[in-house]
Amino acid sequence: MDGPTPGNPVPPPRVPPHADVVFTADFGSTRQWVAGRTWAYPDSGPVNPGDDKLDHLVPDAAYSRSGVFRATRRADGYWDTGLLTTEGSEEAFTVRSGDILQARVRLPGETGAWPAIWTWRDGDQEIDVFEYHPDHPDLLEFGNHVRGAGHAFQDAAVRPGAWLDLRTEFGPRSVVWSVNGAPVFADHRGVGHGWHAYLIVNLSVSAGRYHPAPAADTTEMSFEVSSLAVRRPAHRDAPCSGTRDSALRDDRAP
Repeated sequence: MDGPTPGNPVPPPRVPPHADVVFTADFGSTRQWVAGRTWAYPDSGPVNPGDDKLDHLVPDAAYSRSGVFRATRRADGYWDTGLLTTEGSEEAFTVRSGDILQARVRLPGETGAWPAIWTWRDGDQEIDVFEYHPDHPDLLEFGNHVRGAGHAFQDAAVRPGAWLDLRTEFGPRSVVWSVNGAPVFADHRGVGHGWHAYLIVNLSVSAGRYHPAPAADTTEMSFEVSSLAVRRPAHRDAPCSGTRDSALRDDRAP
C-alpha cells in the first residue's frame, strides 16, 4: 500500500466548529440497516468467493444486530457471517464528502477473521475505514479505492482483542485516518466534492489466498462495534483534512 506523501505530514485531527451528528448507529434498527445482503457482493450475496471470502451472509439478528458481528462455520465449507448496510434501508443514509466517521471497535483474535467498516455505492465508491487480519496482529489497513491510495498502519496498540477508537475524515482533497485520537495517515487524494456512499459493517472470513483461512478447529469468531457516528460540518465545501492550502495545491479535486 502507498505510504504518506513525502513532505506532506499527517495533519492533526480537525474539529469543525459546527459539525452536527447526522447519523448514530442503532444496529438493531431496520430503518437504518439491512442485514445479510449487499450489492457489494455478486447478486447481493450471499457468497463472494471471487474476493477470497468464505462468507455466507445471513439476515439472522444474532449475527449483527447487537453490534457484535459473528461468523460460524457451516458444513459446506462456507461460514455464516454478519453484515449490515445502509444501502436499501428505509433511511438509506449515505456518508458524504467532508463527513467525519467515528467508531469504537474490538478486534477479533481468530486467524481468518476479516472485520471491516467500509463504504460502497453503484459498484465502487469504496473507502475502507479499517480492515484487520489477525495473522498480522499489529497492523490495520486503510484504503481509498476511489482515488487509489492506502496505508498499512503498524502499532503496538493494534492487537487481537484490543479496543480501538477510529476516526476517518472523508475530505474532498485528503482522507485522514486517526487511531486512538492520533492522526496516522493522510492520503492527499481525497474523495472529491460530490462523493457519497452507503455504509457497510461486517465480519468476513478469509479463504486463504491473501490471508490464512481459519484453523480446522475454529468454529466461530466475532468482532464488536460498540459505537459508530457520523458528523457533518455545516460548510461541507470547506477543506476537511486540516492540511494547509500549499500542501493541497497539487491534489485539488475537480
